[in-house]
Parts: sequence; C-alpha cells; structure tokens
Amino acid sequence: MALTKLEREVITDSMLKIQSIQTSLNHIDDAKLINADEIHSCLKSANKSFRTALKDSPAENKRINR
Repeated sequence: MALTKLEREVITDSMLKIQSIQTSLNHIDDAKLINADEIHSCLKSANKSFRTALKDSPAENKRINR
C-alpha cells in the first residue's frame, strides 16, 4: 500500500530527527553513555527502516500507471 504525502512527510521528519541524534552523539564519548553500542545500533536500525519504508512505498499520487 502506498504512503500518503503526509505519511511520507512524517517518516522523513522522523528520519531527519534520528540523523540529528546520531550526529549529536558523535560529540559524546561512548564511554560516558550506558549501552552506547545498543543506542547506536538502534538509531541505525530505525534510520534504515524509515529509508526502506520510503523507498518501498511509492507516494499515492505516483501510483497511477499510464
């Protein structure tokens, strides 16, 4: 099922927030974070899932075949 324009915008916004968090965490020593590896893994997985959702689901208005 295709994503609506609003759904694509929400996913894109969330993806950008995750990327912002990843960039912010690059400035913090992992030794100062509990479970830093798990945090990085979770963020990477979430980012990948959002990208896949956007790639695999065409926008509703692009579904019309000509």
